[in-house]
Amino acid sequence: MAEPARADEPLLKTPLHAEHVALGARMVPFAGYDMPVQYPTGILTEHNWTREHAGLFDVSHMGQAALAGPDHETTARALEALVPADILNLKPGQQRYSQLLSEEGGILDDLMVTRPAGEEEKGYLYLVVNASMKEADYAHMSARLPQGVSLVRGDDRALLALQGPSAEGVLQRLGSAAASLSFMMSGWFDVAGLRCHVSRSGYTGEDGFEISVKAEDAAALWRRLLADPEVKPIGLGARDSLRLEAGLCLYGHDIDATTSPVEAGLLWSIQKRRREEGGFPGAARIQREIRDGAARVRVGLKPEGRTPAREGTLITTPDGREVGIVTSGGFGPTVNGPVAMGYVSRDVSAVGTDLHLMVRGKPVPAKVAAMPFAPHRYKR
Repeated sequence: MAEPARADEPLLKTPLHAEHVALGARMVPFAGYDMPVQYPTGILTEHNWTREHAGLFDVSHMGQAALAGPDHETTARALEALVPADILNLKPGQQRYSQLLSEEGGILDDLMVTRPAGEEEKGYLYLVVNASMKEADYAHMSARLPQGVSLVRGDDRALLALQGPSAEGVLQRLGSAAASLSFMMSGWFDVAGLRCHVSRSGYTGEDGFEISVKAEDAAALWRRLLADPEVKPIGLGARDSLRLEAGLCLYGHDIDATTSPVEAGLLWSIQKRRREEGGFPGAARIQREIRDGAARVRVGLKPEGRTPAREGTLITTPDGREVGIVTSGGFGPTVNGPVAMGYVSRDVSAVGTDLHLMVRGKPVPAKVAAMPFAPHRYKR
């Protein structure tokens, strides 16, 4: 999970940095930030705690921003010129996953888009983008927005993710009405006496919430949430194993500017109107791949035995033909075995297909597997 920091750039710190250090977290460079990879109990314990109770993640390194325009239609159409999702028909309070696309149909970043519910927020769209891409994303969007629509950075806000089957109960015990949200809906709520923007979403496959709060209030909220015995802090290591078991893409690994949403298995995130009308970057390629199929596709992989296949592992057929590469892989604690995902030629992408993963020069038998590896437990 760790990414090398550039030697000439000091690492940034989230508003919760001192909290992580005080809890004994092992800190590593990630996307230009000094982030907790694990706490003293370790990644396996943190992973299992999130699946069974509630894990609290600091995701304040992510980019929070808003598009501001005169009305919803104007702002939605401005964003639809950059992403393939149907933004126009978002209901107030509804959130949607999408991708910023290049003119060639490659994924420049993936993001969450929310139409806020408040009357005073008409014409606004809230965005959450990846930490490693936020400066590039902001520049890309700002350069392409029409007159009257502007990008407003949310650098003064922190973001916490409360994930797991106990998350709803934790918010109920704090008396927060956010506990009543349904999946991919959002709004402004009181959480522990603090005004927060909360969405019922996350990156673990579990039910949970993402809570945006003023940076100056982040530590107070963090401590209040951790005061509940069902909640423990979780680092980047378990965040990665949880999202891998959930079959969720990590930008820069499973998706990047060379992959299209169709190749990546993200066609579900492009609604019918947009598939038919186009009008987004790379639409011709994506419509062609929808019609004819992509040459390669992202698949789940289950290696035999206990040896994990890491990112970069070559995928071959049993007779040695190279057909793809692993983009994410590791041990799945919930699955109790190794899991991976990667891209393979379409002709070997069917679930159950026998393949080999070349781990340290030796072929490890594997099968194409359905994703997610651990069932999603969203509250719909």
